[in-house]
Amino acid sequence: MAFKSLQHFITVLESAGELVRIREFVSPELEIPEIADRMVKNGGKALLFENNGSQFPLLINAFASDRRICTALGVENLDEAGIEIDHILKEFLGPKNSFLDKLRILPLLKSLSSWMPKVIHGKAACQEVRMTSPDLTRLPVLTCWPADGGPFITLPSVHTKSPLTGIRNLGMYRMQVFSPDLTAMHWHLHKGAAAHYQQYKEMGKRMPVAVTLGGDPAYTYAATAPLPEEMDEYILAGFLRKKKVELVRCLTNELEVPSDVDFVIEGYIDPLEELILEGPFGDHTGFYSLADYYPRFHVECITHRKDAVYPATIVGIPPQEDGWIGKATERIFLSPLKMAVVPELLDLHMPPEGVFHNIVLGKIRKHYPGQAIKVMNALWGAGQMMFNKVMIITGDDTPLTDYFALARIISEQVDPLNDIHLIRGPADILDHSSSEFAFGSKMGVDATLKSERPANPDTPGMNMKVDLEQIQSAFPEILTIDTGLIEKGISVLILYIQKEKKQHIRQLAREIVEHDWIQQVKFIVFMDSVASDSGYSSVVWMAANNMDPLRDCFYITNTGGKPYLVLFLDGTRKTKDMDDFTREWPNILVMEESVIAEVDRKWNSYQIGSFLSSPSLVYKSLVTNSGAVNH
Repeated sequence: MAFKSLQHFITVLESAGELVRIREFVSPELEIPEIADRMVKNGGKALLFENNGSQFPLLINAFASDRRICTALGVENLDEAGIEIDHILKEFLGPKNSFLDKLRILPLLKSLSSWMPKVIHGKAACQEVRMTSPDLTRLPVLTCWPADGGPFITLPSVHTKSPLTGIRNLGMYRMQVFSPDLTAMHWHLHKGAAAHYQQYKEMGKRMPVAVTLGGDPAYTYAATAPLPEEMDEYILAGFLRKKKVELVRCLTNELEVPSDVDFVIEGYIDPLEELILEGPFGDHTGFYSLADYYPRFHVECITHRKDAVYPATIVGIPPQEDGWIGKATERIFLSPLKMAVVPELLDLHMPPEGVFHNIVLGKIRKHYPGQAIKVMNALWGAGQMMFNKVMIITGDDTPLTDYFALARIISEQVDPLNDIHLIRGPADILDHSSSEFAFGSKMGVDATLKSERPANPDTPGMNMKVDLEQIQSAFPEILTIDTGLIEKGISVLILYIQKEKKQHIRQLAREIVEHDWIQQVKFIVFMDSVASDSGYSSVVWMAANNMDPLRDCFYITNTGGKPYLVLFLDGTRKTKDMDDFTREWPNILVMEESVIAEVDRKWNSYQIGSFLSSPSLVYKSLVTNSGAVNH
């Protein structure tokens, strides 16, 4: 369904009982983010803050439920769009043996043409009001986390065009506001807009940029979608809303933007100008991304609808609103991925704990030995999948979203010596654990059934034993031993440790296996002792963030050079003193105590339901100092 405006979407959400209005004054500086974090982690509704110190209501958590993301994209369930894409691809790419076969695709061609964006003339709704002087401080821009470098626009759709081809790119890049008419533009090395920026730089020309906020939620989703670089994101938006996107030319440059968005921020970037230090920022990894240098975006014009609503989001420790956007991408792009890259792929799932790129679970129909490894390499070469850190490939009878059942299958079918595959490759710029910026390693786990492989009698089985008394007596630095997964028949032991010296974890691993205090356990995970009360979901999230697989996944060999049949995983924080790690390590995101107390005090006045405690209280013990850097 096509929404006429963001107000239209809000009306639909409210009529469905999916939105609540807050009329009490709430500050965009930390207070709104704290409320939004409590709500999203407890299955709460979308929030419309009508009294935030600006003339514009602020909408947040609009996508943060299965029902709301489906409403935003006009589907009953997220698989619908993927199934339709699968049908379209098969119709076009299938054999056309007769004239009638060719005639059958004509209605499809007509539908496709109706989704193509169209430029209209005249003044549009998004240009109803033009600020006399462009002033970003009139918008309720959020300061999301205590150590953020300042307020950030968090849900922008950024429009650029290649000066060489004229092809449009639509992307979502956070924007730190420095003054009424200046922000940073945080686009990463691998993004389409960054490529356009480089082209303008080589030509020595100023780069026009337009940023939109709001409008049909399909526009916001399209800005996040992992499309091929030369495909117009507004074709995808037209497909999702079943109506072409009407674009209007900006007032100060030649870029086109949707006519019905809430805000249009027009300006330019001078590629020859000195970069500006941007950040830190509490990021979707659940850690701060640290300050770095990015282009300056100069604002020349701001227009908006008369009834404009300012859309925003926060990111942080999962689950957050972006998790549902990622879920939509997972379902929508499964069919193209199967058809273009891995036809044996049956399903794909990105758990929220993996913050999009850290963990990918795949299910295949296996026909031959080594097929899982082939699939891993194919997926790692597919667009933004190159940032994935841990990929687990299973067989066609595996439930990808039942994590305990999946872990049990991995326990049964993975040989820790032969089924773990480690390679180097690109890393996400936000990955703080890699020893080098934007370059790290990946781990592939072949969890398919190996009917072609003779059973190895030495491979650990399910008769697992852990001598807790001996381990804790010999190693007081191991403060907690979690055998909960072993008790569920899952061959994973978690040891919570206080590191005290260099190579401490490897020394411990050697002594443990040589003393034979742990038997028949395939995987042993080391975590920082402060994480012992955080639960398995948080352990997965932290370990995936803190691990560079080639460095932190290791085996111990005996005196004859033969490895013991256990894979050790080091999910602890890395430091220079203990690990020779030279990059700065970021802090985990937790809210200030004063803000938590203020929200606690005002909770009843918000009128948003029963009291919810701050999620930051769960993670407070993981943070030992203030600021963005963990010292």
